[in-house]
Amino acid sequence: MDMIRTCAVTKEFDVMYNVPLRFVNSADISWYWVDFHEPTEDEAKLLADFFHFHPLAIEDCLEYVQRPKLDFYDQYLFVVLHAIEEGSLEAEEVDLFVGQNFVVSFHKQSIHAVNEVWERIKSEEDVQQGPFHVMYRIIDKIVDDYFPPIYHIEDVLNELEENANDETIQEIIEKVFDIRSDLSKLRRTIVPMRDLLYRIIHSERLQRMKERQLYFHDIYDHLLKLAEMIETNREITSDIRDSYLSLNSNRMNTIMMTLTVITTIFMPLTFISSIYGMNFDYMPELHWKYGYFAVLGVMAVIAIAMFFWFKRNGWFRFHKGNDPKKK
Repeated sequence: MDMIRTCAVTKEFDVMYNVPLRFVNSADISWYWVDFHEPTEDEAKLLADFFHFHPLAIEDCLEYVQRPKLDFYDQYLFVVLHAIEEGSLEAEEVDLFVGQNFVVSFHKQSIHAVNEVWERIKSEEDVQQGPFHVMYRIIDKIVDDYFPPIYHIEDVLNELEENANDETIQEIIEKVFDIRSDLSKLRRTIVPMRDLLYRIIHSERLQRMKERQLYFHDIYDHLLKLAEMIETNREITSDIRDSYLSLNSNRMNTIMMTLTVITTIFMPLTFISSIYGMNFDYMPELHWKYGYFAVLGVMAVIAIAMFFWFKRNGWFRFHKGNDPKKK
């Protein structure tokens, strides 16, 4: 299956799809977009054999680049973008070669943002704007796709704060750490993209984009908002984690206090019973007719007296209202 998609726009702004590569440089073609959609190894060689892109840029396409980047070449610019995979939230690379009359996109996975922009290219506005507007559309859609996972995380955090499902502390803590892991993945993708947009906006070499500065500023504002949302959610996860760990600690203290009270009450009782459990012949109380009942009475008095003494000193005033779900 051919995984190279072509779209050519004529000088009359007619859009043609699936144009053979040998025709994209025809005189009647105003500009074109070639999308390497999950290309094979042989198809990837066309980056060098047909388009003659710089070997370093081609190398960045074939090998995963850790951060989004922007490189300038004589006739085009090379942009590395990071989309996110909806399920795993892992970064997926999208490479763009953007020239005056062409866009060449390269991605090893199916990218939702690229596919959507590909379908929208038929609109009159996108056709007339040209390659740099396609670049803007792709970046804008990639950034828009960052929002749903963060909104989903916020919904999950709200549920955890309310704990409407009455989950255990252990289950909540596990979910909180999973969310923090997802937020870290998103931050590793979004923050470098924010830095890339800052560079695009302030680069003096992108004179062609001066008229589109407002569009790229809008994307940059979205990335600033996303970065703030990530940090806010990380703070919320820290608060939830600390609250439930504190609650768990308080419950453990309550349990330990209860066990301490029980142990302390039974200590003198155990001492008395151990004395009369010794097998000495000369223990007068052992031969007393009411000795058994007297010892039980003494033990009961001691237990009751200690119980009221602990109660008077506040040992049974267990803390209430520390459950985060009651806040």
